[in-house]
Amino acid sequence: MTQFVLVPGAWLGAWAWNPVVPALEKKGHRAFPVTLTGMGDRIHLASPSVGMETAIQDVLNAVRYHELDEFVVVGHSFAGKVAAAVADRAGPKCHRAIYVDAFRPERVRTPQAGFDPTSEFGPVPPGATGVPLTPEIVARIGRDVQGHELERMMALATPWPVKLAADPITLSSNYDRVKEAYIFCSLSGDPVDEIVAGKWGALDGPHRVIEAGHWPMITRPAELARDLIALSE
Repeated sequence: MTQFVLVPGAWLGAWAWNPVVPALEKKGHRAFPVTLTGMGDRIHLASPSVGMETAIQDVLNAVRYHELDEFVVVGHSFAGKVAAAVADRAGPKCHRAIYVDAFRPERVRTPQAGFDPTSEFGPVPPGATGVPLTPEIVARIGRDVQGHELERMMALATPWPVKLAADPITLSSNYDRVKEAYIFCSLSGDPVDEIVAGKWGALDGPHRVIEAGHWPMITRPAELARDLIALSE
């Protein structure tokens, strides 16, 4: 039995994992989806100060208060850097980090993964602290989200706090012991064949490829659950 801590990416909350959780539980595993402060059902806590340290503590507190002695942390999209920092700080409790169409950390001691999301996804509206999800973004990286699923996602998506993207993470030597695994999405716009072949750096663990856009938890939940289980061993 594996205990999965599921960390959603930009614009999402724990709700995004709802189709995946029953598939994991049906196979005898436990799943703990987390909403990062400032998004999803915690949108009321959004502020200019919400950044990576807040997100990391969100997940570490979920681990603590669910009393998880051993877990697999799953990071989707930008939350790959949240998952990496959690794995770094949790020590032996973290059995593996799985990156789902996500940022993949380097095993270095210098700051990494800070960037300006407005350069890729558009400006922050006046008076706001986050980048909104737009139909144009969905069409570019998740064109398989359609119909009811698209309506649901657009209704529940919340702005992505800029500081979550801009803040870098700095990993310690603890991360050197962390086992990694990866799930790539072939329809999200990334050159998956080149990534798997090592053109952009050798992978440091097993991987799976899902024929899906950037949100497989919405469009391919059964396949995602299957691959999470396979990669968690």
